[in-house]
Amino acid sequence: MAVLVVAAHDGKVVRANVANAVAAATQMGSDVHVLVAGSNAGEAAKSAAAIEGVAKVLQVEDAAYANWLAEDIAPLVVQLAPNYSHVVMAADSVGKNVAPRVAALLDVAQISEAIQVVSPDTFVRPIYAGNAMATVQSADKIKVVTIRPTNFKAVAGGGSAPIEQAASAAGSGLSSFVGAELSKSERPELTSAKIVVSGGRGLASGENFKMLETLADKLGAGLGASRAAVDAGYVPNDYQVGQTGKVVAPDLYIAIGISGAIQHLAGMKDSKTIVAINKDEEAPIFQVADYGIVGDLFQIVPELTAAVEKK
Repeated sequence: MAVLVVAAHDGKVVRANVANAVAAATQMGSDVHVLVAGSNAGEAAKSAAAIEGVAKVLQVEDAAYANWLAEDIAPLVVQLAPNYSHVVMAADSVGKNVAPRVAALLDVAQISEAIQVVSPDTFVRPIYAGNAMATVQSADKIKVVTIRPTNFKAVAGGGSAPIEQAASAAGSGLSSFVGAELSKSERPELTSAKIVVSGGRGLASGENFKMLETLADKLGAGLGASRAAVDAGYVPNDYQVGQTGKVVAPDLYIAIGISGAIQHLAGMKDSKTIVAINKDEEAPIFQVADYGIVGDLFQIVPELTAAVEKK
């Protein structure tokens, strides 16, 4: 049977991680269909159709899906699910909200944050904050899987899948959209940035994060933080990298003033190159770092920024 990828979108294009989800889905079945639900979602459906490996796009138009409320999206996915062997979503904020509801309504066990597809019914996923890997086999007729996008290389564009209109499901009426407060930044989004600069409690204040902002801007990097820095109020919640934040795997991750608690390491240790700056030479972050600098970050970061500027 075919595999259904549920695609979140902004009304114009599907999220970048949908291409990663399609890459994982192609390892589970031969035909990959993508669901694009929304109000006036035609452009988003076209962007999904352009993803290589997609056999068909199902476009569902209904005002109930305009704001991607999980209580309304989940019944739609459940309505379509009997035609598929797998339902796949990226393990982002949308996937973590929708997929568990779908699994519960289907009465199946969800497989969360798969990082490898061993076979159509067997998956590898991290447990214990990434310190161990569990190989999980599912006997469920319909498998509901969220995948960690950073572990699957996004498929290319250039596809031309047909777009088919599908019927909507009855709205649940359990929730309503009140409003959204979105943070805006010219920096790359954390989960897609090729370079990430992150700060921790060692920065001592939110004011000192301006040093990191300058360095990030010079590098064209995304700006992140440890949970300790977020809990201390130095930076907003959406900066958080870690087990309870965002999982990143950039080409370069610069950890500044971050001790390296296990929860933070779970969110960034798959980065290709890790640079750590910390005054404590015993800090756990140095155990995963490719390059470590022991010293005062308030002296090192300005020097590093100046060196980058010269280049």
